[in-house]
Amino acid sequence: MSINKETKTNIINEFSKNEKDTGSASIQIAVISERIKNLTEHFKTHNKDNHSKRGLVALVNKRKKLLNYLSKKNNTEYLELIKKLNIRG
Repeated sequence: MSINKETKTNIINEFSKNEKDTGSASIQIAVISERIKNLTEHFKTHNKDNHSKRGLVALVNKRKKLLNYLSKKNNTEYLELIKKLNIRG
């Protein structure tokens, strides 16, 4: 359900602006999106796991807040990110 260290470092390397960037909004959104993807795969086999569903709702809400922040702060980066992650239609 969570992501392993190797996957997280690959995501950070892909979405970072420079080599010391590890916590920008775009990186956080990408990591959260990967965790959401893993949880949705988990629910395909464990559909009665209500405790994890609560965590999924929290992750979706956190990603939504970060996306709103990024769209207000840097709209071009926001548009590139949603296209790269294939979210929001």
